[in-house]
Amino acid sequence: MTTTAHSSDLGETTHLPGSAGYRRVMVAMFLAGMATFVVLYDVQALLPDLARAYAVTPARATLALSLTTAALAVALLVAGPVSEVVGRTRLIHLSLWSASVVALACAVAPSWEWLLALRTLQGITLAGLPAVATAYLREELHHSAHGRAFGLYIGGTALGGMAGRIVTAPVADVAGWRWGLAAAGTFALVCAALVAWLLPASRHFSPRSAGFGSVLTGARDAMRDRALVALYVLGGCGIGTMVAVFNGLGFRLSEAPYSLSVGAVSLVYLVYALGSLSSATSGRVADRIGRRATIPVGCAFALGGVWLTLSGSLPFVVLGMAALTIGFFCIHGLASGWVTSRAHLAGVSTGQAASFYLFAYYVGASVFGNLGAVAWSHAGWDGVVALASVLLLTVCAMVVVLRRTPALVQPT
Repeated sequence: MTTTAHSSDLGETTHLPGSAGYRRVMVAMFLAGMATFVVLYDVQALLPDLARAYAVTPARATLALSLTTAALAVALLVAGPVSEVVGRTRLIHLSLWSASVVALACAVAPSWEWLLALRTLQGITLAGLPAVATAYLREELHHSAHGRAFGLYIGGTALGGMAGRIVTAPVADVAGWRWGLAAAGTFALVCAALVAWLLPASRHFSPRSAGFGSVLTGARDAMRDRALVALYVLGGCGIGTMVAVFNGLGFRLSEAPYSLSVGAVSLVYLVYALGSLSSATSGRVADRIGRRATIPVGCAFALGGVWLTLSGSLPFVVLGMAALTIGFFCIHGLASGWVTSRAHLAGVSTGQAASFYLFAYYVGASVFGNLGAVAWSHAGWDGVVALASVLLLTVCAMVVVLRRTPALVQPT
């Protein structure tokens, strides 16, 4: 029997940490995050293989990822308002099943153009989960667990991003990149089935009007709050750093003096496990001391990690990537939950605020991820680090804005 607790901000019962319902929610959302990010990033470790197979430049090869994130960004602007009408769980299930099917179709794409078209469709199908995940958690879980819950969900996405690379690359080394993509699609399909079995239906979701006027009003409100806008910029620059650096890393380590295979390069992505730990830990710390005090630590880790990769020593490069990953997932884990909490307190649609954050997030991944490959082609690793440094200093500036913006409090 599910243990529940009274939630003052909902006026109804919500899942209490330690209850059966809470455990089902968290396991399901962890798996959903893994599935989504496995198929989102399954091509990243394969970019050198794709460049060779289709005789395209590194910048053109990264379109297999940047088109997906760009389509996802646009689709999020629709998925957020749609979730306010059709409900959170229905959209989650639709997104996971359709994304898994498209991922499997990518493995049999007959040409480069077909692969890019399917990867664009992949971004559209993936929009359902990230558009509603934090809103669902805020509505269904007791407020005392929000920080750790958001952190655990982001931890699932971190492991999904890692699995998307380390599942595909070793398989690709043995059987080719198509089988690597097929392995990622199969993994996502299994996760979708488990989520369908585990995830409790929404109990505190209240449908809203989907009229154009209400959507426009919600969008205006979501852009009016200074702290929300700072969080949008922070998210876009943060993920832009990660994608740019990891895109460039594959090309850097596959060339001299390292000359590593795709499978060997993929082992560097094991640092994503630290990202999962970082997001979960920072969420717990933020529950105690606040996001404003915790997030600067993540910025320091990320910036220091990027600069450490300037070393030519492979162990130092890996250490730098680990520090960057720890810092980024601390930042993103706190910021993504902060958006829905701030929006709720400001009277803004949480679904639309989350969509704006993720729109900026995936636009950043798409634009800056592609710029990372351009920087690599024109200026080598120094160019990639310069781009990443500018982005992370922008993140630091947004943290200053957040610290100077008055906090909102829950009405009594």
